[in-house]
Amino acid sequence: MSAPDFWDDNERAQKLISEMNAVKSVVTDFDSLTSQYEDLQLLAELIEEENDESMAEELQEGIKQFISKLESFELTLLLSNPYDKYNAILELHPGAGGTESQDWADQLLRMYRRWAEDKGFKVEVLDYHPGDEAGVKSVTLLIKGHNAYGYLKAEKGVHRLVRISPFDASGRRHTSFVSCDVVPEIDDTIEIEIRPEDLRIDTYRSSGAGGQHVNKTDSAVRITHIPTGIVVACQSERSQIQNRERAMNMLRSKLYERKIKEQEAQLAELRGEQTDIAWGNQIRSYVFHPYTMVKDHRTGVETGNIQAVMDGDIDMFIDAYLRGQVAKDAGKPSE
Repeated sequence: MSAPDFWDDNERAQKLISEMNAVKSVVTDFDSLTSQYEDLQLLAELIEEENDESMAEELQEGIKQFISKLESFELTLLLSNPYDKYNAILELHPGAGGTESQDWADQLLRMYRRWAEDKGFKVEVLDYHPGDEAGVKSVTLLIKGHNAYGYLKAEKGVHRLVRISPFDASGRRHTSFVSCDVVPEIDDTIEIEIRPEDLRIDTYRSSGAGGQHVNKTDSAVRITHIPTGIVVACQSERSQIQNRERAMNMLRSKLYERKIKEQEAQLAELRGEQTDIAWGNQIRSYVFHPYTMVKDHRTGVETGNIQAVMDGDIDMFIDAYLRGQVAKDAGKPSE
C-alpha cells in the first residue's frame, strides 16, 4: 500500500484494502480473545486467593461470553475454501402456491437482509420482481463482506413454511416452499470460458424499487447461457452497460459454481461415495402452526423462538452445518 503506484489501479487497490482489513480483523479478534482469557484467569485466581464467592457469578458470565466469542472466531478460521471469502449472490424463488409462497419468499428476503446487516455486510438488490398481490416472484441479492459466501453457502436449498395462511378466508393450514440459491461472486480475475455465440441477451424495463430510471428505459438486462440454460438478470444499475457487466459477473459466478459441483461429483464417484450434491433439497422447516419451531433437517438443530429466526438470528443453523461439513471433510481419505 505504500508503493507510489498503489492507486494507479483503483479497483485492484480496493480489493487489496478489503483483503488487508479481513486479515486485520482476524488478528484483532485473536488479540481481544487473548486479553479476555487473561482477564478471566486473573479473576479466577483472585476468587481463589480471597475466597470471594461474590465474584463467582461475574466469572461464570465472563466465561460464557468468552466461549461464545471463541466459537465464532473458530468458525471464521474454518472458512478456508478458496471461494469462502468472496461476496455472495443469493437468489430466492417461490415454489408453486402463488401469493402464499411469494409472501414466504418476502419473509425470507427480510430474514437474510437482517442477518447481513447484523454481520455488518452490505446488501444490494440486483434483480427484483414483485408478486402480483404480495411478496416477491423472485429476487437476487449481492451480499458484500468478507466470508459472505462462506457463511451463506449453508443456506442453499429449499425452505419450507407451515402456517395458517393470511390469504385464505377459510383459515386453513398451508405449506409453502421457496428455493434459495447461493453462489460466490466471481470477478474476471478467474478465467471462465464464455463464448458470445452461447449467449442470448434481452433487455427490459426495471420492475423493482429504485430511482427515476426505473420503468423509464429498457436498462435491465437478462442473459441466458444457452448450453446450460442458466439465466441471470440485473436491474440495479442506471445504465444498460453497467447492468450487462453485473449480469456477466453473475453468469461467471454460476458457471464457476457449476464447475466446482462437477468436480465434487467426479471425486465422489472416484471414492465410491453416494453423495447427493444436487441443489434444491429441503433443508429447513419453519412451523408457525399448530406449534412454533424451526428445524434444520441436515443437522437436527431446532429452536422454538421462530420470531428471532425471522429477525435474522440464523447463526445456530449456519454454525452447525459448517462444523458438520468440516468434520465430514476431515474424515475423507486424502486425494
